[in-house]
Amino acid sequence: MATSSLLLLLLLISSCIISALLPAASASKTRHFKWEVGYIYASPDCNEKILMGINGQFPGPTIRAKAGDTIHVELKNTLHTEGVVIHWHGIRQFGTPWADGTASISQCAIDPEETFVYRFRVEKAGTYFYHGHYGMQRAAGLYGSLIVDAADGEEEPFRYDGEFNLLLSDWYHQSIYDQMVGLSSNPLRWIGEPQVNASATTGRNPPPTLLINGRGQYNCSLAAHPVEGSNACRPTSKDCAPVVLRVLPNKTYRLRIASTTSLSSLNLAIGNHKMVVVEADGNHVEPFTVGDIDIYSGESYSVLVTTDQNPSSNYWLSVGVRGRKPKTSPALAIVNYRPNSPSKLPESGPPMAPEWNDYNHSKSFSYRILARRGAPKPPQSADRRIVLLNTQNKIDGYTKWSINNVSLALPPTPYLGSMRYRLKNAFDAGMPPENFPPSYDVMRPPPNPNSTQSSNAYVIGLNSTVDVILQNANALAVNVSEIHPWHLHGHEFWVVGYGDGRFGEKEVARFNLKNPPLRNTVVIFPYGWTAIRFVADNPGVWAFHCHIEPHLHMGMGVIFAEGVEHVGKIPREALACGMTAKMLMDKHRP
Repeated sequence: MATSSLLLLLLLISSCIISALLPAASASKTRHFKWEVGYIYASPDCNEKILMGINGQFPGPTIRAKAGDTIHVELKNTLHTEGVVIHWHGIRQFGTPWADGTASISQCAIDPEETFVYRFRVEKAGTYFYHGHYGMQRAAGLYGSLIVDAADGEEEPFRYDGEFNLLLSDWYHQSIYDQMVGLSSNPLRWIGEPQVNASATTGRNPPPTLLINGRGQYNCSLAAHPVEGSNACRPTSKDCAPVVLRVLPNKTYRLRIASTTSLSSLNLAIGNHKMVVVEADGNHVEPFTVGDIDIYSGESYSVLVTTDQNPSSNYWLSVGVRGRKPKTSPALAIVNYRPNSPSKLPESGPPMAPEWNDYNHSKSFSYRILARRGAPKPPQSADRRIVLLNTQNKIDGYTKWSINNVSLALPPTPYLGSMRYRLKNAFDAGMPPENFPPSYDVMRPPPNPNSTQSSNAYVIGLNSTVDVILQNANALAVNVSEIHPWHLHGHEFWVVGYGDGRFGEKEVARFNLKNPPLRNTVVIFPYGWTAIRFVADNPGVWAFHCHIEPHLHMGMGVIFAEGVEHVGKIPREALACGMTAKMLMDKHRP
């Protein structure tokens, strides 16, 4: 009897220990959201405009979840005359490729007054965001934050006392329809850079503004000593009131920073404060201390800031333009040391961004981003290498961006449905080029600027390891090469190398296979190359593209497809256009 009781007691103790050690699967939740996307009036920079909002909000509502949770968004399109989709930037969509939110790739655009349900799991804690991925709707204000906290029972490898979320963007007064027509015109009508005052513009539309959490100030500066050419701000609406970060002295705060800009590369700094970088694109990195950070469209970071400065003062947080000659005032927020009044202006001026073309500064920051100890390492070799040459070209006189001399043109039938159900003639057959001629000089404009358009896709073996070399080059104009941040859907990748000039075979031996960072977005610098490695382990069809909105609109992207035959049943709503719609009709025809 005593033996039986002892055995039962041991079993109970073992059960308790196992329960404590196992992840609390039952703690995972399904988080439900009911959204309507529609046009709203708002004044993000004190100038009222029509923009796209969600449930009347701009930016859209912040989603907050825990790793392992399921997100369920019932999205109704109340735009009057156009479709809509939402991409969940940085979420891998394992098992739910139709929820990636890419029109013509993963799903059909949601028609006006129609509803689509996005349902997917968030696997990893980190700083993410969501945005429109149809036309240029991101530039119209269709974006918001998506924050994934560590699952119950798990902790981040760093400590902090509080946190703030900063979603950075650029806001154009010119409508996206105006912009798209200009980008598709001959001659090209470029959208222009953010500018500081109306007198600097050419054309009838006022220039754009940098925003922090959807707020900015056009044609003025919040600083007591405005930058040259601007006036002191007098915010006229709560929509454009400055963002205030209320802090206590001698505490450590986590700043979650994400960039959903349409064009601008940015630099962020806080007066008199250092920042410790701890996260990049949802992945922990080896902590390092900086005075400022560069952040490109599509990237996200977490930094730790300790409030160890004079507690009787407030301080500026400043966001300026990088990579293009800036013609705009920095976006400013106030770090308010309590109990100081938030209206008390900082005693010193805002920190200045490095020179816009100081690429050595930019590179030194990017090169310091390394995986935290214990992070997964990349496979030591690749099964395939794809080299993607980024060039500016002409097609019938129209300016385009091309990859290996092919400008992406999306088909009317989404790739996911047409590939899954093996529909013929839904997109261009044949494999796109995997390299460019050895004789091509990346330091000069293309000798033959003419290019072609295509909707063909790279088909990749499931579970194979792929190296992609992003090769930058001279644009059409002499001595012009631009920054391009590239974002990969459905995957994370290791950034295994950077370099200047043309990539060569000898560079492979120099790849960092010891501690390369995992990212979903990476920059290629002017006249340089960036090497990434990823495992094609996610059945579906995925976009890989420049995250600068006008560049993608002009064809700067490619399509990767892997293991599509393993994709489960695709929701009917994702197939209700093009040839897949006809397939569904034929299936149900009596």
